[in-house]
Amino acid sequence: MNYNELRGCGTALVTPFREGQVDYEAFAALVDSQIEGGVDFLVPLGTTGETPCLTDEEKVKVLTLAKERSCGRPVVAGVGTNSLEHTIANIRLLEPHGVDVFLVVVPYYNKPPQEGMYQYFKAVAESTEKPILLYNVPGRTGSNLEAETTLRLAQIENVIGIKEASSNRGQILKILAGRPEGFLVLSGNDDETFPLMKEGADGVISVASNIAPVPVAKLTHAMLEGKIEKAAGLHEKLSPLFRNCFVESNPIPTKAALTAMGMMANELRLPLVPAQQKTYDLMVSTIKDLGLL
Repeated sequence: MNYNELRGCGTALVTPFREGQVDYEAFAALVDSQIEGGVDFLVPLGTTGETPCLTDEEKVKVLTLAKERSCGRPVVAGVGTNSLEHTIANIRLLEPHGVDVFLVVVPYYNKPPQEGMYQYFKAVAESTEKPILLYNVPGRTGSNLEAETTLRLAQIENVIGIKEASSNRGQILKILAGRPEGFLVLSGNDDETFPLMKEGADGVISVASNIAPVPVAKLTHAMLEGKIEKAAGLHEKLSPLFRNCFVESNPIPTKAALTAMGMMANELRLPLVPAQQKTYDLMVSTIKDLGLL
């Protein structure tokens, strides 16, 4: 595939549930709304998709459905765990089902040193011919993938980029300055998409685009086209949504909004629970202000 297809907006898809089961009909409708909304690629089976709470059978069905309805857009599947063996097992599980790129998070809870992270990602990359997209989110994993380690990993042929959600501007700027040609840097935080793309980042893997695919995609496309003023206006308009999607643990507020929009049941799997009433009301107000309700 052409890695430029991963520039712009990719949506970290939620996984809808109904009465304890994955609601595949609602998931299909969600994917369709993303394609119609102009997003550039799909990211099922990430943190936003509550993937640690899915069975292997559910993971395969979710990925297969995303691929079937992707209309040729790339599909980036989350496979990372805190165990090399388990991560490679996820790759083996999903590889036959149309995945284009694997998204691999920094191993969580273990708190590995930088050399441990390097050796881990190197082993993951060597286990598959598919492209690997690194994912750094220290707020969830407890460990930060430092710029020097990212740039070292960028020398591995099938390590094609990073989703950076560290909120460490200096670190991300180091990666942008030192990356080899073609190495992608994607924002992992919606509210940082505009400022990071001003510095040369390639786009975002977005949570908010589950709710508002059209304006989030337009923001990234405006930046890629050098239309800074247009993008700045969209960023300002979307900022309340970007902020409010994280007033409780992701994807709790996002699912509240999607429920209010009639797209799915307000259901999550434990240990996550539905939004508090004040969060639900906040999300309703937010999407009303955007003209989505």
